Amino acid sequence: METARLKKLLSHQQDILSKIALGLPLSDVLEEICLSIEEVIDEKSARCSILTLVGDQLFHCAAPNIDDKYCKAINGVHIGPSSGSCGTAAFSGKRVIVQDIEVSPLWKDYKGLALSSGLKSCWSTPIISTQSQILGTFAIYHDKPKAPSVLELELIDYFVHFSSIALEKNAELLKGRQLLTDLEQSNEKFEAFTKVMPDLTLILSESGVYTDIYGSSDKLLYNSQKELMNKKVNDVMPKKDAKSIMAVIDKTLETNDVQVFEYELEINGQMMTFEGRTAPIEHYQSDKPFQRHIVWVARDVTVRKKAEKEVERLAFYDPLTGLPNRRMLNDKLTAYADKIKLTNKTGALLFLDLDNFKRINDSLGHSAGDEVLVELSNRLSSVIGKSDTLARAGGDEFIILLEYVGDDNEQAIIESEIVAKKLQSVFNEKFEVGKLAFQVTCSIGICLIDKINSITDNILKFADTAMYRSKIKRGNSCSFYDPELQTLLQNQAELETDIVRAISCDEFCAHFQPQINTQGKVVGAEALIRWNHPDKGLIAPNEFIPIAEQYGLIQTLQNTVLRDICILINELNGFDAIDESFNISINISQCQFNSVTLKNELLTVINGYGVKPSRVKLEITESMLSGDIESAIQQMEDLKRHGFVFSIDDFGTGYSCLTHLSSFPVKELKIDKSFIDKILDGGIGFSIVETIINLGKSLNISVVAEGVEKLEQLEMLKKIDVNAMQGYFLSKPMAHGDYLQWHKEHLKENT
Repeated sequence: METARLKKLLSHQQDILSKIALGLPLSDVLEEICLSIEEVIDEKSARCSILTLVGDQLFHCAAPNIDDKYCKAINGVHIGPSSGSCGTAAFSGKRVIVQDIEVSPLWKDYKGLALSSGLKSCWSTPIISTQSQILGTFAIYHDKPKAPSVLELELIDYFVHFSSIALEKNAELLKGRQLLTDLEQSNEKFEAFTKVMPDLTLILSESGVYTDIYGSSDKLLYNSQKELMNKKVNDVMPKKDAKSIMAVIDKTLETNDVQVFEYELEINGQMMTFEGRTAPIEHYQSDKPFQRHIVWVARDVTVRKKAEKEVERLAFYDPLTGLPNRRMLNDKLTAYADKIKLTNKTGALLFLDLDNFKRINDSLGHSAGDEVLVELSNRLSSVIGKSDTLARAGGDEFIILLEYVGDDNEQAIIESEIVAKKLQSVFNEKFEVGKLAFQVTCSIGICLIDKINSITDNILKFADTAMYRSKIKRGNSCSFYDPELQTLLQNQAELETDIVRAISCDEFCAHFQPQINTQGKVVGAEALIRWNHPDKGLIAPNEFIPIAEQYGLIQTLQNTVLRDICILINELNGFDAIDESFNISINISQCQFNSVTLKNELLTVINGYGVKPSRVKLEITESMLSGDIESAIQQMEDLKRHGFVFSIDDFGTGYSCLTHLSSFPVKELKIDKSFIDKILDGGIGFSIVETIINLGKSLNISVVAEGVEKLEQLEMLKKIDVNAMQGYFLSKPMAHGDYLQWHKEHLKENT
């Protein structure tokens, strides 16, 4: 809750509870409640009404800003299942939200009366006593159709509670109970109310005296409330913490403005992180009119900060080896390349790839391969310099950034070869997996970094090209990048020509992998492009997508996928196999996302098939959101206005920009398969998946688990309440016809 509203709320709490405690007429108290919530909500069109229940009829008590004719007309209305918002709320004992009175069936008998009084929406909450009896209703009207926000509903609940207190107090007064007894009961209820507030609220004087404490148990306080009340901060807190707290108090009063900050305190031996908000309060104590105070709202964010740090760690480090990942390496390489432009020194990038590593995974499984990679990372770390960076780029690829290898290229070549030999020496000793031992070798590509060659993408590409030259030499060797040898680039150019031919021959198509929720319902699918090559058969996208992106052909291929999506959706609609929530994902590349023509390309295709944009989910990667954030948000919001929804693919493997995640109009996070593979380990793998699911829930974002290949994984994901799953255990990606048949059969089995 914003500090401004909280200030108003605290002020009105005191006024209302004081009037209740003093036994002022019920009508005055309820009118004060109405006026208070209208002010706190800060909505000029908001009008409050409080009705009391007598038998099965509601009678007018307070409505200071509602037409008196309307109040008289509904006075004595009988409650029932269709008796407007208030009559229905009192009858059902539940809150009734009517956003538009004109079209609500609950208002059919009272619509004309309400509309003629300028009332267009009505949110009614039953006022329930501490004995669970319905005392009346608390309603908020607007002069326009309107739905409540979460904050407005919270505020309404606060004032409904006050109304309940007032009505019960009035009943006690009518029974002749003494004013002192009534005041004590009211104070007890107020204490109970403040104890369930999720945040800790402190009132501190300008000299640091704890004047009032609201809304939290002692577990968030440095000492118990009894030990803190009326004591000075300097007397009860450690000197360092007290100095920081007093600095915040001074700054708040000096600026006379809201302060937002984070701070840490050791509470009961545990270091906790808080998000603090402070604001000045004038005339808080009537007996001390010249003493200034501040309200200090503290929210415990310890768990959230730990989760953020964990996901941030995943953004920059490889979860298997603990080494920096490609993202961190790119950042370091970019910074180093910029620095090298200002010097005459030379650095080097070494691209290392294991030879025939696939045979270990194929023969012993990926867990055995992982053991080798972890051991290798330890060996490599032991032979590189302290200023050098070792990163795992993915799979069995490692990259080493040498920040200084010489003052000129000749010296750099000599030093780089020495380092390469050291790296290859770690392979002399066999790698043991269980009782087996493997002799492994590697291929190394080296690209020097100097003033001429200082573009990050080129450095990585050239080192990769040099590594492939080592592979051509049957591995277990190292090669320097030679700009005159462009074998790899020539192969890419040939593949580009073949892609152009394949497009004209309509050899590309989409395969579909279903997404299923924990109840077994098909909630969507992911479209994956495939190439039906006349000679090579079905070609996976990783073999041609990078080339298509490089030569500007990716949008044409994606239009093919989008076409197949539209055809499939129309066919599924034809036999009523999907509801409105069903959509199909399509991967959007970085170059597409940055293109100003993306929206028109998408709309042109789907409009041609009469498909709603909401049926198409655009999958983007985390790294695509880590650059120009403002432009990314603008692009996404523009597409969202046309109905498209967004999903972040492979979440946790790239750059997780948590600071801005809630700003992006994202509806879905997809947990990468590498995390699902480790969900059964009972340790970090499970914790990571659970953390991402909880993060999604906190941001109201659906979470989909990719790469589900075992029943045990599926059962575990159900337990931790993932929204949906996809993977080979459920179904492999299928061609159009196969998917249609699968969808029909699955529908029959689950109806």
